[in-house]
Amino acid sequence: MTPAGWLVVVDLQHVFGDADSPWGAPRFADIRPRIRELVSAFGERVVWTRFVAPARPAGAWREYYEQFPFALQPPDAALYALVEDPGSAPVVDATTFGKWGPELAAVVGEGPITVAGVATDCCVISTVLPAADAGIPVRVVNDACAGSGDDDHERALRVMSLYAPLVELATTAEVLAGR
Repeated sequence: MTPAGWLVVVDLQHVFGDADSPWGAPRFADIRPRIRELVSAFGERVVWTRFVAPARPAGAWREYYEQFPFALQPPDAALYALVEDPGSAPVVDATTFGKWGPELAAVVGEGPITVAGVATDCCVISTVLPAADAGIPVRVVNDACAGSGDDDHERALRVMSLYAPLVELATTAEVLAGR
C-alpha cells in the first residue's frame, strides 16, 4: 500500500549526521534505515530539504554564525550534502530552520505530508508547525526523526502532539501499514 500524500525528508545531511559535527544528532544513524523504507513506500512523492548557510547572514543570523562559523560555507560544501541520493526527487534548500514556504508548498500542494528527518527539536518542528498552521495535514514519523538529544527529541514530539488534529504522530510501522 502506498501512503497518501508526500514524504518530506528534512535535512538528512552530513552536517547533522557526521559524528564530529558540532550539529550532530546522536540518533542520526538509527533513523536512516527507517527513512529509506519510507522513501521506498512513497515512491515518486518524496521531497528532500537541505539547510544551507546564507551568503551574507542578516539580522540575528549574524550572531548565530558568529557562534557557528564552521557552517558559513557555500551550499555545495560537503557538510551540506545529503547522506542519501535523492535521485530525481525535488530538493528544497533554505537558509532557515523551517522549510515550509512557497517552494515546498509548490511541491506538496495541499498535502497531506508525512515528515521525517533531523533535528526534531529544530528543523523538523520549525517545518511542521508552519505547515500545519497553513492548513496542511501533517504526520510526523516519530521513530524516523532524530533530535539534538533524546530529551530534546521527546520534548519536541510532545509540543507537536499538542497541535492535534493538525499534527499527528505515527511510527514507521504505522505509516507503512497505512494507518
